[in-house]
Amino acid sequence: MAPAAEPISPRSPRVSAARRLARRSFRGKERRFLAEGPQAVREAIAHRADGEATLVELFTTAEAAQRHADVVEAARRAGVRVHLAADEVIAEISHTVTPQGLVGVCRFVDRPLHTVLAGRPRLVAVLAHVRDPGNAGTVLRCADAAGADAVVLTDASVDLYNPKAVRASVGSLFHLPVVVGVSVEEAVGALAAAGVRVLAADGAGEHDLDAELDAGRMGGPTAWIFGNEAWGLPPETRALAHAAVRVPIHGRAESLNLATAAAVCLYASARAQRAPGGCAGG
Repeated sequence: MAPAAEPISPRSPRVSAARRLARRSFRGKERRFLAEGPQAVREAIAHRADGEATLVELFTTAEAAQRHADVVEAARRAGVRVHLAADEVIAEISHTVTPQGLVGVCRFVDRPLHTVLAGRPRLVAVLAHVRDPGNAGTVLRCADAAGADAVVLTDASVDLYNPKAVRASVGSLFHLPVVVGVSVEEAVGALAAAGVRVLAADGAGEHDLDAELDAGRMGGPTAWIFGNEAWGLPPETRALAHAAVRVPIHGRAESLNLATAAAVCLYASARAQRAPGGCAGG
């Protein structure tokens, strides 16, 4: 049986180590990151990789331990060391304006690209030049909701383990395989070699998403490349794809933001793949 929560000093080395996880260099060195709030912590408890539990330790205030007793108890049952911390300690570790009182230290969860491809993915989101952590986490959440098999964050995108990205994923980070640190050329080349049709999501794309759906070209294994929030995809990245596809604008809006466009594209593929004749159809 796991030990009960142990009071921890603000000067504890464990608190200092958790605080340093705000820095990307320290996260990379330790291969640890922070997950905040009951939803993220609950998902981290349930997640395992390579036979190891993802959640390493949990910091909680007394109030949060009572309010989210089920989460804290699940952590204890999983053998996670639980630290009872003062509100001030949680505020120092947390990266939210109003901390929810639960902060978990987790092992990295990313996987090598070749292991993802070995699973013959049918739907993949590739974040090629996404710099905003909130957008990255939201696209990951959209991919999870659409039933995607993997998400790839290239080396030109934001750090997957940025606290804002983790928070914006709302636990989806722990639901599907994520690849990090590969170049967009490597990712697209490997996906294409595995028989996946690669589409560049581009507001100026020569192909219309509705037309692609009507023509029955969306039912096979597909990877979508999503670009930068401000300037989209550079020409050299668009050229890597089999086709550049635009989401049609039927109203007067100038454009769609990144997360909305990603949701539309991913759900379009998911629906086509689940239709008769699609790669995920019955």
